[in-house]
Amino acid sequence: QVQLVESGGGLVQPGGSLRLSCAFSGFTLSRYAMSWYRQVPGKERELVATITSVSSEYYLDPGRFTISMDNAKNTMYLEINSLKPEDTAVYYCRSPLGDWGQGTQVTVSA
Repeated sequence: QVQLVESGGGLVQPGGSLRLSCAFSGFTLSRYAMSWYRQVPGKERELVATITSVSSEYYLDPGRFTISMDNAKNTMYLEINSLKPEDTAVYYCRSPLGDWGQGTQVTVSA
């Protein structure tokens, strides 16, 4: 059974940083692509970052987002720097097979 559990969200002031975690189980990593998405009410889920087994990466906003993988811990991370109010959203991780976690809320506000 595939499980993905996001954590690390919270209330942060503009300019701050957060590291989100996605602990996963129920599948093994071989050739993969795993991603972080975010969603605000009334809008479609938006791809934020992707990491693949060949170490390629994609970023919606290079320079502020960093995605990484700890294979030994079955955990994917997303570090967000210089947070902006428009980064406020629920952040989700997505497995290589398209499964979703429950999300973690990030709120950027003074």
